[in-house]
Amino acid sequence: MTQTTRLPVIVGFGGYNPAGRSSFHHAYRRLVIDSIPADVRSSTLTGLAIMMKLVTFENGQYFDQQGQHIAADQIEARFGEDIFNGTLLRRIEPSYFDVDEVSSNRDVDLKAARETSFIMRRSNMPSQTPANWIVSDLSEKEVEIHVEGDFAVKIESFRKLAVQVAGQLPSGFEPAELYNSRFHPRGLQMAILGASDAINSIGIPWQEIVNSVAPDEISIYATSAMGQNDEMGNAGMLQARLRSSRVSSKQLPLGLNSMPADFINAYVCGNVGTTGSIAGACASFLYNLRLGVDDIKSGKHRVSIVGAAEAPILPEIIEGYHAMSALASNDRLSKLDGNGEIDYKRACRPFAENCGFSLGESTQYFVLMDDELAIELGAEVHGSVNDVFINADGFKKSISSPGAGNYITLSKAVAAAKAIVGEESIKQRSFVQAHGSGTPQNRITESHILDKVAKAFDIQDWPITAIKCYLGHPLAPASGDQLSTTLGVFTDNVIPAIGSITEVAEDVFDEQLDILTKDKTDVTIDVGFLNSKGFGGNNATASVLSQKITKSMLAKRHGEAVMSGYAQRLKTTLANAAEYDRAASHGDFKIIYNFGENIVDEQKIEISSDKLSLPGFENSVELNIENPFGDMTD
Repeated sequence: MTQTTRLPVIVGFGGYNPAGRSSFHHAYRRLVIDSIPADVRSSTLTGLAIMMKLVTFENGQYFDQQGQHIAADQIEARFGEDIFNGTLLRRIEPSYFDVDEVSSNRDVDLKAARETSFIMRRSNMPSQTPANWIVSDLSEKEVEIHVEGDFAVKIESFRKLAVQVAGQLPSGFEPAELYNSRFHPRGLQMAILGASDAINSIGIPWQEIVNSVAPDEISIYATSAMGQNDEMGNAGMLQARLRSSRVSSKQLPLGLNSMPADFINAYVCGNVGTTGSIAGACASFLYNLRLGVDDIKSGKHRVSIVGAAEAPILPEIIEGYHAMSALASNDRLSKLDGNGEIDYKRACRPFAENCGFSLGESTQYFVLMDDELAIELGAEVHGSVNDVFINADGFKKSISSPGAGNYITLSKAVAAAKAIVGEESIKQRSFVQAHGSGTPQNRITESHILDKVAKAFDIQDWPITAIKCYLGHPLAPASGDQLSTTLGVFTDNVIPAIGSITEVAEDVFDEQLDILTKDKTDVTIDVGFLNSKGFGGNNATASVLSQKITKSMLAKRHGEAVMSGYAQRLKTTLANAAEYDRAASHGDFKIIYNFGENIVDEQKIEISSDKLSLPGFENSVELNIENPFGDMTD
């Protein structure tokens, strides 16, 4: 008898990145904006115009910033240039910081030309007076300092960043303005927004889902690769003394890289089930996705929310990656085309002549259910994740260089998908979301992996795209961007091109590959492969099955009668989801932030030998646990 394994189906997804809002494929459609129907193009750009505060929506009408009515079909003509320039990769905007004048300190040695003296507040005196200072009292609050000889000072100065491009959220869209975000680092603001979008997109009230399972049958896995490094998080803590300020009680905990999961548990979902955060550099999202997929396949959990959020567009982070020669700097970009000009929109050029990657920011969250629960609740199924493979590189000379692990992950992902959908689907109806960072090393090493695996499975002209060319590299959420885009491909049948390139570099291995320089339209895709190569040997590849394939599998497993009932329940779900989409497209993002609400009263927790009951939860935690090692014990 064949063992039944629960299928992890995607019932909701959402987030925000430089292309806009992920739910309902809005961000994906910004990437393929020239290859979609006119009405879809118009609604995509209108949604972005509202996000960017170029227009508002009130009483069923659109208004510009001056309060003048504007027809929907005139929005692109009026604001199209602003939308295109204010999304995707672009020069870092002043709302982040001034790339030409980044604050710094300079150590300066001063040589005395004559007697030096100055007055300072007594409270600012150093704890140890320098040996060449003579201190005289002036008043109760001030002293006069006479300096004998030379002395050193720190002087505030400003410098221009060598790297000035990044994938930023759409211009004018400020996460902090959408809920009570006081003291929250930007990365955690984005986590709240991303998880809210994903949960709202389901079309089923979250409490209804919670009431359908045991409290410990829900898991949440999310992370950031580097933690929260702005002044509300790690940076504020580590720089406090250098800036003559104090560390706050919030900076250290909010800087932890586990907070994108912790915030969702505490303020969005009220989850008491399993939680975790795995950081695997650029592959972090897929590491967490595997936890959720394995939870559901094993039957230990019935619902899993998986995500990542990262906001790394900070001078210190940029300078760190630039010091590794990893980023596309102004100097390198100006030389790339041989004309001395800088095209920030084309800064990241995977598999072409290139000079480094560009950082980005993103928040992406996905809600997984087992197939039985999804059908029972009438949840929409956008696709499924049959497996995620993770392998290290073995011994390495350089910790940041690529290695053998990605050959294993991609090969196993293709083999696992082939076992489900068959050889023809893999050969004719699959594509790859390449890691495609945009570095000279990546274009060689990853293309060799892709080409070699394609040869092994006899795949000809395997479509390859790399969306970092549009969005930049947000580190932990990078494959979350890949997954949301893949769901768009399943729906709209358009694979986005690597839009920043016109031809591949001569040293790229592409005998079996079709590295897309133009959108590939009218495709039917059964399987998408998400590939990620992280610093330190963190390799991961996910196999994602299309909505069509997934629903076909559900029909075969559950039968016509069950699926007929599911179709009826699905109608309500789709109506609710569409209502949320309309609201969000008009600027009401319905952010979920429950601070200090519905806290579990620990005094009312009831425990017996066979179950544990929590106030506010309809079902109990079962304590009748079987011995899994019965054959080894008496």
